[in-house]
Amino acid sequence: MKRALQACCLWSACLLSGCWDRTEINDLAFITGSAFDLTENGDYLLSLQIAIPSSTPGGGIGGGAQHKFFVVSATGKNANDAFEKLQKKSSRKLFTAHRSVIFIGESLGRHGIEGVIDVFAHDPRQRLRTYIMVVKGGQAKKLLETKYPFDQVPTEAVKEMEGQRSEIAVNLRDFFIAASSKGIEPVIGAIEVEPEGNDAEQMGLFKLAGSAVFKKMKMVGKLDERETDGLNWATNHMKDERINAELPGGQGNVGMLVTHAERKITSDASGDRIRFKVLLQGKGVLFENNTRLDVTRPKNIALVKEALENSARTQVTDVLRKLQKQYDADVVGFGQLLRQNKPKQWKAVQNEWDRKFAEAEIAVVVKLNISGAGMAGPPLQLNQQEIQK
Repeated sequence: MKRALQACCLWSACLLSGCWDRTEINDLAFITGSAFDLTENGDYLLSLQIAIPSSTPGGGIGGGAQHKFFVVSATGKNANDAFEKLQKKSSRKLFTAHRSVIFIGESLGRHGIEGVIDVFAHDPRQRLRTYIMVVKGGQAKKLLETKYPFDQVPTEAVKEMEGQRSEIAVNLRDFFIAASSKGIEPVIGAIEVEPEGNDAEQMGLFKLAGSAVFKKMKMVGKLDERETDGLNWATNHMKDERINAELPGGQGNVGMLVTHAERKITSDASGDRIRFKVLLQGKGVLFENNTRLDVTRPKNIALVKEALENSARTQVTDVLRKLQKQYDADVVGFGQLLRQNKPKQWKAVQNEWDRKFAEAEIAVVVKLNISGAGMAGPPLQLNQQEIQK
């Protein structure tokens, strides 16, 4: 009797196991990118870039043009509403796990993105590692439709560009953490399309175009490429950046590649005055010397070092002043650092931090260590008499 019972249990386990509820890969439509725009009547336009599976050994879809993706769009009152409408257009289940980037049109960013971004925080199917970017000066949908020459699917190119972290690279997780934390506001990267012609079928390029500053889920301003580079250093995200400087007296200009950068912020809150000191330290080599100086000489390298430090300090100071006086947005996280290091002082000012941040005194100090002149010694086109020793 006991053996018969064991046999029945084993037989039942065999019947219950298996993949009866699995989804075949042929039943999925792989979304590689999403774009959100604002329509004229205030609805949201959701566009999806969907990869076209190869149906022939050569990778095409027959003998004609080898398109690798297509774009579908639908409007809705929120992201979920538009997504459901798109699902009804598809014979396959829309699959989001392979999505690389989410694009936000600039007009929607300035209107506010709470109506489209909330679904990504609650839907377990959404990956929080997905990059989020603002499309500068145009429709986000247009970027999905751009035919990029270097990659079969253009969103993969954007993913690689963001991975290089040459400018601001923010994913959904980073955005939600900053948006929900006290003493810091979110900032995300910006991108823009650079078409090479008027023909819609012609290849186009896009480029990273600075960053977008958000406050209370609304885009309040933009930072250009130079300002974004300064912000990267101020937020301790600088990596292989270049610094250029003009020497005083019209002596020319020099360039430095910073291969290692650090940032340290100290705070002092006494009475109504709040002060921050931003110490930026960098190491690297000279990569360009458009002067008459022989930069292998100690006195000349000291002159170059001073000019580069002044240039970097001005660059970072300018972007911090813009955040303070123009946008009232603490995207660096000075308030967060004050809360961590001086909780009593933070408690007294947290309810009016916007005003306190705008009034805070922020001093920037830059210290560079130039480890070598590399190939940027005396200019090769000059003779010995023209070189300043």
